[in-house]
Amino acid sequence: MTVRRRAAALAITAVLCAATAPAAAAAPSPSPSAALPPGLYGTGDPTYDGVWRQSLAFLAQKVELVTPAAKSVEWLAGQQCASGAFPSYRDPSRPCDAKTVADTNATAAAVQALVELGVHREAVDNAVSWLKSVQNADGGWSYNPGGPSDANSTAVVVGAMARAGVPVADVTTKDGRTPYTALQTFALPCGGKDGGAFAYQPDKDGKLAANADATAAAVLGAMGKGMAVGNSNAVKAPTCTKGGGLTIEQSAQNGASYLARALAGSGHLDSPPMPGAEDSSPRPDFGNTADAAVALAASGHKDKAAGAVAYLEKHAQAWAEAGGPAATAQLVLAAHATGTDARDFGGVDLVARLNASGPAPAATAVPSPSATAKEPEDTTSDDGGLGVWWLVGIGLAFGAGIGFLLSGRRRNQQL
Repeated sequence: MTVRRRAAALAITAVLCAATAPAAAAAPSPSPSAALPPGLYGTGDPTYDGVWRQSLAFLAQKVELVTPAAKSVEWLAGQQCASGAFPSYRDPSRPCDAKTVADTNATAAAVQALVELGVHREAVDNAVSWLKSVQNADGGWSYNPGGPSDANSTAVVVGAMARAGVPVADVTTKDGRTPYTALQTFALPCGGKDGGAFAYQPDKDGKLAANADATAAAVLGAMGKGMAVGNSNAVKAPTCTKGGGLTIEQSAQNGASYLARALAGSGHLDSPPMPGAEDSSPRPDFGNTADAAVALAASGHKDKAAGAVAYLEKHAQAWAEAGGPAATAQLVLAAHATGTDARDFGGVDLVARLNASGPAPAATAVPSPSATAKEPEDTTSDDGGLGVWWLVGIGLAFGAGIGFLLSGRRRNQQL
């Protein structure tokens, strides 16, 4: 079983049973004080996911033509250490030191968010430089520097590199291995029910086990995309290509074929029961289902994601509300990637819910840009905002994303 940490899971394990703190990660930065920063989204303890949930919230707002408040963006930028790394969360009044745990996933998510917002380019470049400096010899990345590479971390870093304008194939190790090289080492060959899937990591014996969460992340990473992707038409049914010497694009399509098969029956993915739980039956995994829908849409198979999105509209509302900004953002990103109205998602306005979880936005657009291209109305408050600096060339297609790993997209750590 794989699990990726999310702070929300610490408070609502019964709801977010698929996302708990990683067993193998280093100790987090010190817990925050009871008073949360005014620019932070959500009310839960941000120790494990402050930067992650803030970044996902911005990505989801951006695709829905919402401009976050300036103080929220400045809070995110202020989480960065002088090295360029972002921890999961820190008290910015204290400088980063040897006890501050750098987090590749938080760093990559912050890069994607800042790039999409079009601000703090120096912070983006510094973060990219740090990510390059902690690349593993196999071409991939681990959750915290120094550990073995995993598919989720590698994928979210690829998304950050791509959105920052860095040619991913040029990010090589001394012996010429790339992030794509690393991703393909996690791919299962075609054949059998798990053919085409990606593993999170090899087990202690070097064997690969299919992991839907890792597969969704790896499909986006293999395509050089991040967590926020645009709405595009389905092009063809996904197929699984057998044999060796596959291109990275073929590996991505193999992963998409696995996700399509996994969603074909119930319309959702399952998570295994929590260790020690009396009920051993699998439960719907809403976060991974949303991520799978994004991956399928991004890889040209939006039609294969339709059933999953319909399922999420009907069943995922309580999960998203309990899960906070990151969970709500995942549903917004899934809705946007499939052309679904995030402002009427199963009768719920996800965008309004997300906006309400943080400072009042500087500008908003109503209704969803999936239905209209109406520009944001100015709602700048006395706190100030970022204005409409990001409107030029906004488009609806985004290659970055949530991830995410890792929400769902602070994802999974091998147990």
